[in-house]
Amino acid sequence: MNYNNIFFSQIPQQARPDYSVNIPISLMKSIEGKYFVGTAPGLEFGNATHAWARLYNPPNSGVNLFVNAWTVSDIYSTPYSVQIWFNTTPPGFIQVSQSVTPSNLAIVPQPKSQVQLQYAIMVSGLPRGGIKAYGRYGLAGTTINSEEEGKFIFAPGGSFLILLSNPERPTLYGSGDISFGWWEEPILQ
Repeated sequence: MNYNNIFFSQIPQQARPDYSVNIPISLMKSIEGKYFVGTAPGLEFGNATHAWARLYNPPNSGVNLFVNAWTVSDIYSTPYSVQIWFNTTPPGFIQVSQSVTPSNLAIVPQPKSQVQLQYAIMVSGLPRGGIKAYGRYGLAGTTINSEEEGKFIFAPGGSFLILLSNPERPTLYGSGDISFGWWEEPILQ
């Protein structure tokens, strides 16, 4: 027995609700098992150094990377600068974050991200090549985030990098976190 039909049959036709549902793209990609989240915690910078984190799409990944959201948080000791770089070669010793997970934990087996969340701390120099796309500025204790809705798309070999520094007070120590949300689409051959 369908109780919805019994309920709606008692409501006059002109008074019945007309449902229309829009599903955000990030939710749809999560349902499909293509959406991932991750963080690079404890990124140290200051004393004339930078820190960075990036989503790196390896050359052999077989997917395109769609950047959906990013957040810079937990920087309490200093005002800071955020620079966004596309497809650049970053300075420093590259580490790979283990704090990456699919957002849909109901899928078994769990999907694996082909994209790497990489980071480096206390590095000298700026990224080489690529494009410095834009920048933002934050006061100590503030969070900067942006919903990109997948508009930044990177083929294999590409990357989306966030560089942290404190140019106003470069001798102060800083530490913070960078988090990302993204989805991956297989490249059709």
